[in-house]
Amino acid sequence: MTTQTLLIELLTEELPPKTLERLSTSFANDVFAALREQELAGEDSVCTPYATPRRLALSVTNVAAQQADRVIERKGPAVASGVDAEGKQTKALEGFMRSAGVTFEQLQRSSDGKAEYFVARVEQKGKELEDYLSGIVAQALKKLPITKLMRWGDSEHQFVRPVHALTMLHGSRIIHGEVLGLQSGNVTRGHRFLSGGAVTLKNADDYEAVLESEGCVIADFAKRREMIAVQLDRSAEEANALWIGHNNMSMRELLALSNEERSVLSTLLDEVTALVEWPAVYIGEFEAEFLEVPQECLILTMQQHQKYFPLLDAGGKLHNKFLIVSNMQVDDPRHIISGNQRVVRPRLSDARFFYNQDRKHTLESRVEKLGNVVYHNKLGTQLQRVARIATLAGTIARMLGADKADAELTARLAKADLLTDMVGEFPELQGIMGRYYALHDGEKPEVADAIEAHYHPRFAGDTLPHGALACAVALADKLDTLLGIYGIGQVPTGDKDPFGLRRHALGVLRILIETPLDLPLGALLKTATENFPAGMLSATVASDVEGFMLDRLRGYLRDRSFEPSHIEAVLYMLNGRLHETLPRLEGVRAFAALEVAKDLAAANKRVQNIMRKNREEIGFDFTGTAVKPAQLIEAAERDLYQAMQDITPFAQGYLDRGDYGQNLKALVTLKPFIDDFFDKVMVMCEDKELRLNRAVLLQHLGRLMNQVADISKLAA
Repeated sequence: MTTQTLLIELLTEELPPKTLERLSTSFANDVFAALREQELAGEDSVCTPYATPRRLALSVTNVAAQQADRVIERKGPAVASGVDAEGKQTKALEGFMRSAGVTFEQLQRSSDGKAEYFVARVEQKGKELEDYLSGIVAQALKKLPITKLMRWGDSEHQFVRPVHALTMLHGSRIIHGEVLGLQSGNVTRGHRFLSGGAVTLKNADDYEAVLESEGCVIADFAKRREMIAVQLDRSAEEANALWIGHNNMSMRELLALSNEERSVLSTLLDEVTALVEWPAVYIGEFEAEFLEVPQECLILTMQQHQKYFPLLDAGGKLHNKFLIVSNMQVDDPRHIISGNQRVVRPRLSDARFFYNQDRKHTLESRVEKLGNVVYHNKLGTQLQRVARIATLAGTIARMLGADKADAELTARLAKADLLTDMVGEFPELQGIMGRYYALHDGEKPEVADAIEAHYHPRFAGDTLPHGALACAVALADKLDTLLGIYGIGQVPTGDKDPFGLRRHALGVLRILIETPLDLPLGALLKTATENFPAGMLSATVASDVEGFMLDRLRGYLRDRSFEPSHIEAVLYMLNGRLHETLPRLEGVRAFAALEVAKDLAAANKRVQNIMRKNREEIGFDFTGTAVKPAQLIEAAERDLYQAMQDITPFAQGYLDRGDYGQNLKALVTLKPFIDDFFDKVMVMCEDKELRLNRAVLLQHLGRLMNQVADISKLAA
């Protein structure tokens, strides 16, 4: 059957820029899936989404004009319930035959292995594309992730924005139909200002090229984004600067990130791509006097309010120039540039005003006012929370050898900038502005730096707080949130985590593991729990949160490409000392690559099984119980004992130095002795004293083998 490219386009008013790409992808995927379901598109069909501020569109190659004829099989009632004892048709069977349009003689019987049932097989002539397409498009539009719909004119139809035209073109043929009250055609519109207006589409295959040549519209979202990136590069080079997006990362760096990472960063480039159809980049400038304001404030002002790209010099210092992504490519852009410069000036003036006003009051003078801010109705005010964080930060600082008084002061001041005008305008600047204001107040630089750093890491891949003081306050802040919110029953479920507990848990884990810090997790959680008033939190909150965090830890380690069996082997022996996690896992990974690793893991598992069998008689804890060499009567057990004696000081030395890979590799020398022991020695012998002594020997062997990880978990 002859196939053609199918084009569908909705011409609209300006669509929401932050969700445009998601709307486009969802629309294209749902339409394509429906075409495949109706066998109008096949395995060789390719769907391409298009999205601009004023249109959602897609094209699908190799779409048939009509379905192939097919046999539709409908399952009816079971034979037992379709005919009665006298062989007469029941009401249920008669109803099924009417709905299927068949007679009793046309019915067939089939079995699913449990029962026999009637089947109606009806030949259905293939329907035309025109019979389905309007319904497919309408259904796909209903499924779009839109939170708020609107009506326009006197129409009762609803969509995220008013819709002005519908194109449904199969090859060069218009597929007639109605969607949202609009009759389909082949006329769209180009750029609002740079085109002649109406653009007639003669063939679906020409859509992208015709819109570009006649309409001054780049329909492909990804192509338009790349065009903007290239122009930004060129303009930044002209200004001898670097252009930045969210989080002070270059857009080239952002584009290289994974989809998941990019979704977290929410790039400005995606948003401006959704705002223009014919992009052009120009260089704007503002007065250098505004640079006295912290550059983070100016950057956010330009990015969030105006969608400009700030420029930095090679040292990371803000220029008084910025890049404008315009929807107008003109020969003389002076009016566009001057207009944007006029608009940005009041915004920068506001930022300067906030900054100057905020500095009239110290952070310390704002702290007591936190008592008027409710943190959570079950957990008290922000001031009460600050008191808990300060106490915990002081305790952790003492454990890390940092100054306890500095940690308590940092924690006391850390939330005061929440009451400033600048943070009220830009919540993203909390901590950052606290640092600037602390320095202005004359606080120690290390205290000011820790005020900013205590929010880190703010997202996956973010930097960690640096130094014991910053780590102490960061851990205290995150642990207070974790235990407090979890302890009042606000546990994350599914994809719902309104308080960001998963993010806080991962932050604590990363600080302990990657810094690294020798702070046992269980002890930290217990100490943090004791900061809360008695009865405020659930009785099991510390153990519950520890389990929650260990689940996050497993995911974190899998993301770092460690094997699940290796992870479980290490966690079993870690006892909350997370700073040893990565080196132990690296050691296990190196050990597992050895040929003898599986055999030693199997032997270790066998040792543990024997221990379980002897548990009732010997007891689980062998601490202080020594092997009696005189009772080692078999040569194989004496040899194993001696080999263990020889290797123990070396293994212990490697363990003490943190050389976990060498500790595990040292076990390789034990393999022939272990094999010989299990081949020639009966552990479960009748002589009780011999059996107990052999069990003690194996217990010591297991302890020696499992210093780094429970390697029995590596056994298949």
